[in-house]
Amino acid sequence: MLLSLVLHTYSMRYVLPAAVMLGTAPTYILAWLGWRLFSLFLPGARIYQEVDDRFYTIYQSMVLFFFENYTGVQIILYGDLPKHKENIIYLSNHQCTVDWIVADILAIRQNALGHVRYVLKNGLKWLPLYGWYFSQTYLVIFPEGTRYNPELTKVISASQTYAAEQGLAVLKHVLTPRIKATYVAFDCMKNYLDAIYDVTVAYEGTVDQMGKRKEAPSMTEFLCKECPKVHIHIDRIDKKDIPEEQLSMRRWLHDRFEIKDKLMIEFYDSPDSQRRSKFPGKCINSKLSLKKTLPSLLFLGGLTASMLMTESGRKLYVKTWIYGTVIGCLLVSIKV
Repeated sequence: MLLSLVLHTYSMRYVLPAAVMLGTAPTYILAWLGWRLFSLFLPGARIYQEVDDRFYTIYQSMVLFFFENYTGVQIILYGDLPKHKENIIYLSNHQCTVDWIVADILAIRQNALGHVRYVLKNGLKWLPLYGWYFSQTYLVIFPEGTRYNPELTKVISASQTYAAEQGLAVLKHVLTPRIKATYVAFDCMKNYLDAIYDVTVAYEGTVDQMGKRKEAPSMTEFLCKECPKVHIHIDRIDKKDIPEEQLSMRRWLHDRFEIKDKLMIEFYDSPDSQRRSKFPGKCINSKLSLKKTLPSLLFLGGLTASMLMTESGRKLYVKTWIYGTVIGCLLVSIKV
């Protein structure tokens, strides 16, 4: 009985956040749809975009309430710490589903949360209600194309073999990056960009009893407070320092991942135990204020609760889930 109680308590750590984040989805979609229809009668697209960004900020701020304030995770920042909002492409190593949250973690600290979009794997575009929305724009890119998982030795071996065949440096703690998404995004956006943020992420607690790296936490594990610290290293690269020709950019991108690999080797494999579980250089512990997240939780939670209190509201809520999911899948199918 005691074990059952412990397991129940453990599961509730993520059931509550998941229920709130998914449960407010119809409310968010209805609010956005109402604004979208109203904006059709407004001159120009700028007003629509500003309010759309604000809607997105509200929802993502609520998500960050759970992933930062609720979990109590410490965010440790290194390198070029952003001080103001910029137009950027965010390049990062990819280990788990929490990686996209890390992009939000940095964006909210620049007051740029509403502008973040993601390059998604095709499967993720079929997420109920949200997949089609997340896949509309290119900004956050994971050039490895898939997650680095130390348990998937065949994937790592294939990546290393490919690098060796191409005359590229063989990487240990990251996969060989692919150039296509980065090149297309930069080529399309270069007239509007300020910089590329080269971001390297490491999750504390991802070492087994033998001292070897293990799989990064899933969203469920993260919400169960199994990751005490997230270490984020940022290199800001000015647009003028990035090669525009595809072959040159490919070499440049691999060089950047060599730098990431060295950072990760320091984090996991440094012979000096005092230097492990952190990146080299100065760092700051960046705490997110409740003022930036709690109001969004109360706003969306209150709207959703109000809708569910009436029979007509409950019917509208269910229909939004059903029809919103179907229409979203159709939109994705048309794009594909």
